[in-house]
Amino acid sequence: MKKYKHKSIRMYKSDFVERHSHVQPLTPLFVWTPIIAFLFYLAIAKENVPVSSLYLYAISGILTWTLAEYILHRFLFHLPIIGPFTKWFNFILHGVHHEDPIDPTRLVMPPIPGIVLALPLYFMFSLIMGSVHVKPFFAFFLIGYLCYDYIHFYTHHFTPKTRLGKALKYNHMQHHFVDPKTNLGISSPLWDYVFGTFKTYKSK
Repeated sequence: MKKYKHKSIRMYKSDFVERHSHVQPLTPLFVWTPIIAFLFYLAIAKENVPVSSLYLYAISGILTWTLAEYILHRFLFHLPIIGPFTKWFNFILHGVHHEDPIDPTRLVMPPIPGIVLALPLYFMFSLIMGSVHVKPFFAFFLIGYLCYDYIHFYTHHFTPKTRLGKALKYNHMQHHFVDPKTNLGISSPLWDYVFGTFKTYKSK
């Protein structure tokens, strides 16, 4: 990755809040990995979830994450602007990333809003599937989130060598620089195909 000094777009008047709006790329890994490990510990050691069944939780948890990623990106991160508040909210939440897509300190989600989003999702899933099944499911859901964060970082700051990497980067760059209403899946184009928002553009 090329080393350079990047001047970020300022988001807040407060120096304290502005400083904490920047996140080092490894922060989500350090924050969420212990939580994921603890959920696996509770599931296997305390709830006696068979290790042999973890692949089912892996499929359901990661697949559910890709759907959540798509829904959040389409309907929250690209909330229609209908007034000053929605304009401000859109900029703070995601618009700043579209204005400066190579800022390395604003490519992963800060821990506090991440936790604020994760807690209600955990309780919602626990109501649906129960306290035993939710632990391994949500552990893999969070693994899906980490994959998303680092795929997103990778597509902006690295040159992929594999066919899959090139496709993910190409799709996301189309979202940024051609049409932000298309190619909304970062870690997977699955739900773009399902909901008709996947587009392939011919470049000149």
